[in-house]
Amino acid sequence: MIKPEEVAKLAELARIEVAPAEQEKLRQDLSKILDYASELKKVSGKVRPESGSALARANIWREDVPVVSPATREELLKAAPSSQAGYFKVKKILG
Repeated sequence: MIKPEEVAKLAELARIEVAPAEQEKLRQDLSKILDYASELKKVSGKVRPESGSALARANIWREDVPVVSPATREELLKAAPSSQAGYFKVKKILG
C-alpha cells in the first residue's frame, strides 16, 4: 500500500496540486493500480501473448495502395500554380 507521503511526492513530481481530501482517494487508486500490475507480472511469464488470438495469426496490415493514380497526379500537377520535378512547388515558409 502506498503511503500518504509518497502520494504527496508523486504529486510534487507531476507538478499537480492534490487537495488533502483527494490524497486518500488517490492513494487507494494508486495502490489498486500497483496491485493489479503485480498480478499481471505473475501471469506474464506463463502465457504467450499470441495464444488464443485469431488476430495474432492473421495479417492485419493492409497493402499499400496508391490513392492517386499517375494520370490523376499529372493532371493535378498541371493545374497547380507551380511544380518542379513532379512535386508541387510552394513558397519557403521556414528561414
